[in-house]
Amino acid sequence: MDARDSMSNPAPILLSRRRLLAAGAVTLAGGTSAAQDAARELGPPRSPYGQRSPHETSARWFAPSPMPGSAASRTPLQDAVGIITPSALHFERHHAGVPALSPSTHELLVHGLVERPLVFTVADLRRMPSVSRIHFIECAGNSSREHEGRPAEDAQRSHGLLSCSEWTGVPLGALLREAGVRREAAWVVAEGADACRLARSLPIDKALDDVIVAYGQNGEALRPEQGYPLRLVVPGWEGNIHIKWLHRLQLSDQPAMSKDEAASYTDFMPDGRAQWFTFAMDVKSVITRPSGGQRLAATGFHEISGLAWSGRGRVTRVEVSADRGSTWQDATLSEPSLPKAFTRFTFPWAWSGRDTWLQSRASDDTGDRQPTREALVAVRGLLAGPDGFNHYNGIKAWRVRPDGTVSHV
Repeated sequence: MDARDSMSNPAPILLSRRRLLAAGAVTLAGGTSAAQDAARELGPPRSPYGQRSPHETSARWFAPSPMPGSAASRTPLQDAVGIITPSALHFERHHAGVPALSPSTHELLVHGLVERPLVFTVADLRRMPSVSRIHFIECAGNSSREHEGRPAEDAQRSHGLLSCSEWTGVPLGALLREAGVRREAAWVVAEGADACRLARSLPIDKALDDVIVAYGQNGEALRPEQGYPLRLVVPGWEGNIHIKWLHRLQLSDQPAMSKDEAASYTDFMPDGRAQWFTFAMDVKSVITRPSGGQRLAATGFHEISGLAWSGRGRVTRVEVSADRGSTWQDATLSEPSLPKAFTRFTFPWAWSGRDTWLQSRASDDTGDRQPTREALVAVRGLLAGPDGFNHYNGIKAWRVRPDGTVSHV
């Protein structure tokens, strides 16, 4: 490791008083007239719904698809600040397009192995005691190209099937207890009101634990593409089970073995067998600044920043390497640090101008630590399932070249 690539003692940010004053004088001389002209102009009036600045152009990315109703769009993680994903930038994954549902007519049926089959309107749910919690949702296939050995060029394409929001709604357990769960009930089959009636099964213990029937996201009603007017939020579990446009919950003594839990969303192993019901998303992290597609304008101090998360609990540690993995040092975890939610991490770094790799690895409160791709392939092999690879959480490396450009490794 070159002494100039110091990780623990980055070069201090020093500006002489003379340089600072000179820079200020140039700024004032060049900017006064423009600032005065702008101050004399009357700005636009109020608007019923706020818009972002035209200077901010961050957007979801999606590849062209012959079946746009069954496709995905990705969150621009490299542009994110903090841990909350704006609702308008939350990733999407649809299997049959976005249904147009009215909250005045939409209903949620709870039936099957219950004492009292019930129908809840959206108004009924909004009258019940609510909870608000911050949780991430990650598609099981997020980062699958990394597993295949075809790394994506930027954080949005490599990790963008992932977002984190504040979700508001009614605990699913409250609805099930209201209906009266029969002793033999072991599974809840949740079904959406989209054209394909996408359905998934979840164990009754999870359903009674921390699952939310959500009607709100980030302080307002769900967006249509996020399941308006009702969706499941299943903290820490793969995105496909967070059923959108929720309209039916059936309690059963066995899973439904629907298409999306039998033919799809299974994890193939090297011996040809497949693992079913691998719900939880493992501990994972990615550096978002600097990351692929960005460029360092100068040598010296740079703050490395990124996101870490775990579907099994709380992120307790993130380590960063700036020398191709030869050494690792602890990053700072920003508050809040919540279970099954994004944790923002930062690390001070002094770049010497030399070619290097930047990597991060996260650990959670279960003792799990993010593995290398090589370790994952050694266990899981390279046999992809019908939907490719799922549940990949290997370490992501970014290469910083001498000209400051950042690319994948």
